[in-house]
Amino acid sequence: MALRNLLVHLDSTEAAKARADLALSLAESHGAHLTALVPTATPLLPSYIGAQLPRELIDVQDSQAKKRAEATAEAFEKAAKAVTAQTEVRVVSCEEPRVADVINLHARYADMTILGQHSDDDPAPGGNGLVEDVILGAGRPVLIVPYIGVRGGFGQRAMVSWDGGREAARAVQDALPLLEAAKDVTILVIGSSRDPGKHGEEPGADIALHLSRHGVKAVVQRSEGADLSVGEEILSRLADAGSDLLVMGGYGHSRLREVVLGGATRTLLREMTVPVLMSH
Repeated sequence: MALRNLLVHLDSTEAAKARADLALSLAESHGAHLTALVPTATPLLPSYIGAQLPRELIDVQDSQAKKRAEATAEAFEKAAKAVTAQTEVRVVSCEEPRVADVINLHARYADMTILGQHSDDDPAPGGNGLVEDVILGAGRPVLIVPYIGVRGGFGQRAMVSWDGGREAARAVQDALPLLEAAKDVTILVIGSSRDPGKHGEEPGADIALHLSRHGVKAVVQRSEGADLSVGEEILSRLADAGSDLLVMGGYGHSRLREVVLGGATRTLLREMTVPVLMSH
């Protein structure tokens, strides 16, 4: 699959500019069309509160939300003039709790959706579960950009977290255009002895062979991860390898189980240091 149609979600947070820049660079390098989706995210007040507020105050809140969205769209259009990629902006009116639904709707007509990591210091409209809702609901791969931004390039040294599961298989297939463009690809297999039914005699060898048939030369690293959780082990290996992209399946377990017991998806969404492509 070639990347020909990309979607980036933009908002009024400080991190949105770096996200837009990465999306524009990705669209240009792959010859893809890029759509910037800017939901207005107007506040939704409970009926018992809304009934007590003057209509004028509610109108002011709505107007401010729309002005922020229009300013975000204008900034993107200005940045887009510096690249050759075809772009468009869609400012969509919606209430804040429906932001994820709006993104999911538009994501289903794109090859990949680019989102930003949640930041407690600069929260985006839609809540801290926005990224998770899109990973689980879009039916398309999601590229999440760290709120700290991307330093020194992106996608040249990729790492694939491989556990032999359905979600990981989808993520690898969805990431093929990025892996084919990478200079170095590492396949990280953690704890293969815990679930031997998902791996062959030599864990990681079969997925490396599959990638080689697409022209991707990958090196396999194995770890039992005895001292760290899977998420912590991935973060450690990313740092050691100097990787600038992680590819992994999202939510191999139910979201409730990951909330209660912890899981690699939630760890990476909380502590990522490089862009992460996830598929569910």
